Amino acid sequence: MAPAQDTMFRSADMSMVQLYIANEIGREIVSALGEIGLVQFRDLNSETTAFQRTFTQEIRRLDNVERQLRYFHAQMDKAGIPLRRLDLDVHTFAAPSAAEIDELADRSQSLEQRIASLNDSYETLKQRENGDAERSFSVMNIGFVAGVIPRDRVAAFERILWRTLRGNLYMNQSEIPEPLMDPTNNETVNKNVFVIFAHGKELIAKIRKISESLGADLYSVDENSDLRRDQIHEVNTRLSDLGSVLRNTKQTLDAELTQIARSLAAWMVIIKKEKAVYQTLNLFSYDHARKTLIAEAWCPSNSLPLIKSTLHDVNNRAGLSVPSIINEIRTNKTPPTYQKTNRFTEGFQTIINAYGTAKYQEVNPGLPTIITFPFLFAVMFGDSGHALLMLGAACAMIFWEKQLKKVRDELFQMAFYGRYIMLMMGIFSLYTGLIYNDVFSKSISPFQSAWKFNITEEWKNGTSIEATLSDTYRYPFGLDWMWHGAQNQLLFANSYKMKLSILLGWSHMTYSLCLSYINGRHFKSPIDVWGVFVPGMIFFQSIFGYLVFAIVLKWSVKWDKAPAPGLLNMLIYMFLSPGTIDIPFYKGQAFVQITLVLLAVIQVPILLFLKPFYLRWEHNRARAQGYRGLGEASRVSALDGDDEDGHANHRPSVASDEGGVAMISQHVDDEEHEEFEFSEVMIHQVIHTIEFCLNCVSHTASYLRLWALSLAHQQLSIVLWNMTLANGLKSSGVIGVVLIVVTFYLWLFLTIAVLVVMEGTSAMLHSLRLHWVEAMSKHFMGDGIPFQPFSFKQMLEDDDSTAEIS
Repeated sequence: MAPAQDTMFRSADMSMVQLYIANEIGREIVSALGEIGLVQFRDLNSETTAFQRTFTQEIRRLDNVERQLRYFHAQMDKAGIPLRRLDLDVHTFAAPSAAEIDELADRSQSLEQRIASLNDSYETLKQRENGDAERSFSVMNIGFVAGVIPRDRVAAFERILWRTLRGNLYMNQSEIPEPLMDPTNNETVNKNVFVIFAHGKELIAKIRKISESLGADLYSVDENSDLRRDQIHEVNTRLSDLGSVLRNTKQTLDAELTQIARSLAAWMVIIKKEKAVYQTLNLFSYDHARKTLIAEAWCPSNSLPLIKSTLHDVNNRAGLSVPSIINEIRTNKTPPTYQKTNRFTEGFQTIINAYGTAKYQEVNPGLPTIITFPFLFAVMFGDSGHALLMLGAACAMIFWEKQLKKVRDELFQMAFYGRYIMLMMGIFSLYTGLIYNDVFSKSISPFQSAWKFNITEEWKNGTSIEATLSDTYRYPFGLDWMWHGAQNQLLFANSYKMKLSILLGWSHMTYSLCLSYINGRHFKSPIDVWGVFVPGMIFFQSIFGYLVFAIVLKWSVKWDKAPAPGLLNMLIYMFLSPGTIDIPFYKGQAFVQITLVLLAVIQVPILLFLKPFYLRWEHNRARAQGYRGLGEASRVSALDGDDEDGHANHRPSVASDEGGVAMISQHVDDEEHEEFEFSEVMIHQVIHTIEFCLNCVSHTASYLRLWALSLAHQQLSIVLWNMTLANGLKSSGVIGVVLIVVTFYLWLFLTIAVLVVMEGTSAMLHSLRLHWVEAMSKHFMGDGIPFQPFSFKQMLEDDDSTAEIS
């Protein structure tokens, strides 16, 4: 039977496969699979160190090439030579052959030697230029003392000079090979010749005195001779020649680097891909007898035809007579979770994955998040004017998507990645803003109001008057604009939005709780349905479902004569004093509330004991019937065969039937399971029950943030308007025009910076919390294994250096 079509509702069907690949085309096969990015390889050499694996030498060689490319990049940065940028969405590279990789490695080696040689030559010439310049400077400005001194006094001579002149000298001395005659005592003495350079006549005089005191013979040199002038001219000529050579060397070096810059980005991408290929090949097992590479991998079941066709194409190009074999194997190992996404859904799925990965085939919370996340955000952010600003920014990022994708600013990239989330938040905020009738803190009046004021003389004198509600007409959409500016507007908005947040919280949590039922049905676990979902739903609806019913009923009744009952007190006394009704709401209210309390209380022991005792009964029954425990299942691997000693080895067991079809042994069980422990199951269920019962209260209260942030956003918008544009609109004349312009730009800047960016970020974080904690805790554990395929595209996007290149 063909696998079901992959949808976002739950993770894709996964298959474990074994690949048998001829060693000659192993590199080409892995490279082709890296391009499609749908295969997650398992490490079959986990007990082997990195240095003992098959392709370690190739990886070391590629590491060296990668180092050389980084060296070229550093030299280009140093020389200020721009690197040719690549757009990885546009530029594609065909998989190079092994000979082309060898050629690139050799070329990189020769280029490194040439660049290093040019660099060394340039640095040496630069040092010679500086040295000759210093020599020329010293000839013109620095004096010197030359002479000979007995060799046994040289050490003392150097120390005295160093201390007296405090290091402000340059001295060079050398031994005279033949002994010299001392005229004072007619004895031969070993002497050293020395020359000392220093700046200033006073230092030269000190050097002469110290030299003479230690018995040195000094020799004077005429500094104003023609010889000195010739030396200066010679040095200047050499400096000119060195400058020419330096310029030529620099031009040659820059020309080489410019030539490299045209291809360096492509080389870096190719080498990174090639290195990743060999790192993946090191995960494979190698059958030396058959010269075959053996791999195990996870892949989406619907992608098996594509993977098979890819292997077939590589085999055809290589011209091998022995085909590559792909074999789907049975296993009880938990598959990784692969959620298929596109540009629109990727951002919403990332929100869920940031909390945790869904288990394999579990309901994916990312699907309802596409609607619930921006909607709950919009409830807190509801202003049509601010929504239009956000919607415009999102549409601009989507329209100029390709150009803006290249911007490398970190903050902008965060907003750009969530551009479709911003689009949905803007659309829903536009809707809730119309419901609240808020446009930049002002109301619009597209319809006639349902309220009417009786204008009297008292109102003209400043006295408050009450409006009367029409008996036959209701405002058709959203909040009546007449509420804006009313004295009791805040009182009404508080009550309205507080109850609305409870309704939204109840519906969101009820929907999330229903997903646990779908999971139980899908995994064929009736105990999770009857022992967890059903009692949990009854408990939740007996309390907060009843509260929502009371809210809707209270809104539906016109309380002109009788006082309206307080719903909070009703809910409190429903548990503290069952059957006692302060203000009657409807007939039979006491009986209904007592029944609901009893239903809620009964569900607690059901939640506590039903599932643990059922699991223990099921375990004992399986033992009594002689079934093996989960941890005792046998294992037959396609990598294991029986050798002569009866030990397992890593040779595949292959047989052929009459039709010549390769038949390969398959896994039956390859994952260890823990033994059933009733105490652990019971403790886990007790914790779950306590958390669920308490969270029903705390999570419902947590949704009151919808009311609080909505009210805060509205009031802050009103304050900003009154403190900026409202003051500008009060003035007239030239001053009024100037004030309007100034206050408008101030209002616009603060609106974008504070009300859209800061308040929008705050509302988004609160909506995120409501999904992670309040909703997902009802059905989601987030302990799945993410699918991490070998993908060149993902690897290059995650690599920072490649991201800079692209």
